[in-house]
Amino acid sequence: MSITKERKTTIIGEFRRSEADTGSPEVQIAMLTHRINELTSHLTTHQKDHASRRGLLMLVSRRRGLLTYLRRQSPESYVTIIRRLSLRK
Repeated sequence: MSITKERKTTIIGEFRRSEADTGSPEVQIAMLTHRINELTSHLTTHQKDHASRRGLLMLVSRRRGLLTYLRRQSPESYVTIIRRLSLRK
């Protein structure tokens, strides 16, 4: 259920702002979205896994906070990341 090292480096490479960037809000949102998608597919087959459901809700909340921050700081990046990740907004 965790992200493999190869997948993590591809996500970072795809969403980073500069060469040394690994912690910008865009990268964090992309990582959380990947984990959310994995957990969502897990919960479709394991409906009674309430611990994973709680973890999913925490990840969604963290992503929502980062998106709110990004919308305040840089509206153009917010719109870009929403489109690239095809999130509903």
